Amino acid sequence: MEAFSDGVIAILITIMVLELRVPRGTDWSALSELTPTFLSYVLSFVFLGIYWNNHHHLWQAAKQVSGGVLWANLHLLFWLSLVPFVTGWMGENNFAQLPVALYGVVLWMAGLAYYILTRSLVTLHGTDSIIATALSRRIKEISSLVLYAAAIGFAFLNTNISLAIYAFVALMWLVPDVRIERMF
Repeated sequence: MEAFSDGVIAILITIMVLELRVPRGTDWSALSELTPTFLSYVLSFVFLGIYWNNHHHLWQAAKQVSGGVLWANLHLLFWLSLVPFVTGWMGENNFAQLPVALYGVVLWMAGLAYYILTRSLVTLHGTDSIIATALSRRIKEISSLVLYAAAIGFAFLNTNISLAIYAFVALMWLVPDVRIERMF
């Protein structure tokens, strides 16, 4: 399952980079036209990298999987598979309101799916397991979902606020989840 998930995330990153178009022209102004698309790509690359890192940490602590865990993992991969679409839409439309809001919806749903995956693993392994102990505090998970929800709302008022919130959440998660590392 870990290898399958790694492959899916690698494909998603590849799809995103292939969406970056070569500029027409050879000067800096030709490159500057790609700024929204490139910034969208960077933000999404970081998010996918964060999920990939934390996904690996989960499987270090997991000793077994069940049908429910497999479906929870597919649920997460489904929402992550939409990241290239919303990334491209947001960048190609210069961070317009609806694309920025939908980007947040996809991030919110991916965050929820990750939360469900971790809950499924805790349920399978038991409340006294390493994974349950490591994931007992859910401050970052819950605060991320709250911040994503706020960013979705702000997208209709000021997309810069939404983008700043998305970047802030990414910074919160940039360091891999040390809760599991500490358990080993």
